[in-house]
Amino acid sequence: MKRKTMALWMAIIMTAALMTGCGASASATTAASESTTTAAPAAEAETAAAEASTEAETTAAASGKKTEIYAFIAASLKNTMEKIKEDYEADHPEVTIIYNADSSGTLQKQIEEGAECDIFFSAATKQMKALEDGGLVVDDSVTDLLTNKIVLIKPAGMETKVTGFDNITEASSLALAGEDVPVGQYARQLFTNMGMLDKVIAMEINEGANVTAVLTAVAEGSNEVGIVYATDAASMADKVEIIAEADNSQIEPAVYPVGLVKNAEADDTQAKAAEEFKTYLTADEVPLGLFEEAGFKISK
Repeated sequence: MKRKTMALWMAIIMTAALMTGCGASASATTAASESTTTAAPAAEAETAAAEASTEAETTAAASGKKTEIYAFIAASLKNTMEKIKEDYEADHPEVTIIYNADSSGTLQKQIEEGAECDIFFSAATKQMKALEDGGLVVDDSVTDLLTNKIVLIKPAGMETKVTGFDNITEASSLALAGEDVPVGQYARQLFTNMGMLDKVIAMEINEGANVTAVLTAVAEGSNEVGIVYATDAASMADKVEIIAEADNSQIEPAVYPVGLVKNAEADDTQAKAAEEFKTYLTADEVPLGLFEEAGFKISK
């Protein structure tokens, strides 16, 4: 009888222990489930935050989208514009400026023939006006920015009987830019005003494609005298000497206008970059200082 009672009590104790264990297991399972449920929204929030951060980074990158600006510049501007390019690109790494430097007449023709161009910086108003009349320049974007003087030069250290424009015909040869080149046009107008164009044209003339070609011809001693801008002569002060400078009574200073060209190939980023660079050229003290340092006068 005692054995049966003892066995009964053991069965009761084991049953109670099993029930207690099952209850603990159920509680653990419930707790784990609740923990998983709580963690899910947190994980979703982290994912959303990561996606938002990535989107923000993409937007920031887009705002600094790399682009190129095509600037057609008169040959007499090249040295100064290279310095300006270096400064500007250092401050605007997303922008690359590509120059095409030549005579303004040649640049005008290239633009008229469809060459991609965002900015035209001419050494005379004639070429800019022609493009404006042709509807190729953005309305109200042209600024007459600089002026330059016409000068008569000779090779440094070389003797000549020429003392000024009035006795230029005493030279054995003359380096003169072509008729479609602004400095060549200014020179011809100067001699027309002085009443001696025919005599000058009858000289032995080495006709240059642009002002740089004329400057080089004189610097190398290929011609006894030549006609360039004051800034060009200053850029080779060790190789050429100025004989005379045309004053305002003989001819007005050369005017350099800069304007935005209608570029059908440019996207919004490129068009905006061109506009900002043009504003920089005409309003910022850094490029204006470089122009003055080179010998240009600020006309505005």
